Amino acid sequence: MQEPTFWDHQEQAQELISATNLLKEKRDSFQSLEQNYQDELTAVELLREEADQDLQKEVEENLARLKTEFHHYELDLLLSDKYDSHNALLEIHPGAGGTEAMDWGQMLLRMYQRYADIQGFKFELNNYEPGEEAGLKSVSAKISGKNAYGLLKSENGVHRLVRISPFDSAKRRHTSFAAVEVIPEIDDSIKIDINPKDLRIDVYRSSGAGGQHINKTSSAVRITHLPTGLVTTSQAQRSQLQNRETAMNELRAKLFHLAEEKKRQHKEVLKGDQMENGWGSQIRSYVFHPYNLVKDLRTSYETSDTNGVMDGKLQPFVYSYLQWLLSQDNPE
Repeated sequence: MQEPTFWDHQEQAQELISATNLLKEKRDSFQSLEQNYQDELTAVELLREEADQDLQKEVEENLARLKTEFHHYELDLLLSDKYDSHNALLEIHPGAGGTEAMDWGQMLLRMYQRYADIQGFKFELNNYEPGEEAGLKSVSAKISGKNAYGLLKSENGVHRLVRISPFDSAKRRHTSFAAVEVIPEIDDSIKIDINPKDLRIDVYRSSGAGGQHINKTSSAVRITHLPTGLVTTSQAQRSQLQNRETAMNELRAKLFHLAEEKKRQHKEVLKGDQMENGWGSQIRSYVFHPYNLVKDLRTSYETSDTNGVMDGKLQPFVYSYLQWLLSQDNPE
């Protein structure tokens, strides 16, 4: 940074500064943990020499705090993939099953909203299509915050629910599925060339919640990328221009993710690895009847606290997934 030509290329300079700041943050966190650990060792030795209830209470409190700080530090180290620090774009699509599946999609949306609140993330709906009787047909959202994508990438896949359906008068047990897709939001440093001739842009009146402007003007925007069939929709913003920009940004992210996925699959073919269809694979099972259990089918982590999970307590699943990734031959 002391070089006179450092700022000649501002984008590269800013990237270098951001990368350096992240390294400094990790170094400072490690040094702070190391110092606190040494302080606690000294306090424990003093406690061994002379019993003191006040000192013992202080040591126990400090050890609990140190354990939490270490967990956060370890989590930051696990979140080291290229796009982990980016914001996340999330979509939920209920499977076949009518109202029951649509209600399951709504339950998952609430779960992720609660998780975002717990993590201090900003949760913004881009598009929401309600079901006829209950639940939702589809939803897309942007989740903003430090390591949002790195934490939420664990949710990518099919989620299965087993419960007594509240929509079944005979009170029978039903199984429902919903697909969750999570991709990183990309910034301006990543260039995606999109030919305007490849796009079909439709405008229509918004149908979801959003204030008085809803249904008065054709402000909602749907963009279809004809070569790939990818579709993005936005109706949450107040103007057609804003919705178009939101939908285009999401399309850029989807096209980039598609290109990256093709590269990954090509590498696995060359190496002879078995490819896994992450979008179509079932990753987690939620059982509300005849017993309570939420189990991740990749990591085998499970809990009987179904209410807690649906209230956004997903961090143990996220942490287990990140550790599981490290154990794989080809972690993301």
